[in-house]
Amino acid sequence: MPTPALPLPPPAHAAPLPASAPGPDGTRVLSGVAYAALPGVRPLELDLYLPPGDGPHPVALFLHGGGWRLGSRHSGGPAFPGRTLFERVAAAGIAVASADYRLSGEAVWPAQLSDAKAAVRWLRARADELGVDPDRVAAWGESAGGHLAGLLGLVTDADLEGDVGVTGPSSAVVAVAAWYAPADLAGFAGDAGADPADAGTREAQLLGAPPASVPDAATQASPVTHVRADAPPFLLLHGTGDRFVPCVQSERLAEALRRAGAEVELHTYDGADHMWLGAPDAAADALDRTTAFLRARLLGT
Repeated sequence: MPTPALPLPPPAHAAPLPASAPGPDGTRVLSGVAYAALPGVRPLELDLYLPPGDGPHPVALFLHGGGWRLGSRHSGGPAFPGRTLFERVAAAGIAVASADYRLSGEAVWPAQLSDAKAAVRWLRARADELGVDPDRVAAWGESAGGHLAGLLGLVTDADLEGDVGVTGPSSAVVAVAAWYAPADLAGFAGDAGADPADAGTREAQLLGAPPASVPDAATQASPVTHVRADAPPFLLLHGTGDRFVPCVQSERLAEALRRAGAEVELHTYDGADHMWLGAPDAAADALDRTTAFLRARLLGT
């Protein structure tokens, strides 16, 4: 007689929510919440920073940088140690869901976009429990995370929706803020003065091969490819002294959005390097501009 199968627990993203912990200025945080469970892979998790009060609050999905190779949901970059970046935006009335996603050593494109879209769908599916507003979801990211945030705002191709985690709800966002983000992977090597055949670059590791050898994937993975007139409003912030992601990447995306008739604001910081290194005034201004942008788009203030 066959052994009966053991009952399986529900997927991690359907589990009850953890209790929130208090933060500064009346904020609260739910830490290590699974938004998607993948067979044979660690659950994908996010930390949710909630503003004071009961909500429902507008929410920005934050995606970390690290060249798609490093980083985690715990960091918003060296200019903002610990949780300060997320707590400050939450204190201003915008919930922040800082999410992990699969890195390029775990999976190649388009897994990272699939994960980001899954996080948006999960926020919508459990909005009532979380105290967030499913109609006011924005995307925000720095560096590689800004690239994914841009794609969240622009990609409507059903083939790139993915089937990770909760399916059904929309993965669309109503605004995008991107800090020093890649926007054109096909043109990145030329902008950076790098060898387009180098398989060790961050963008090659994302795609599984140098962009020049997989032009269709490089084009598909570039936000500039997906620009459309009805794109959500974009805020693009970049330092002119960026040695890792040339500022022209944001300039090219801004110009493409303008040509398409979409709403975009580009602000550059003279001499500021990647991650606002050596430019604390730029870092502070970037946070102020981003907070004001999110409040305007999500709170109407």
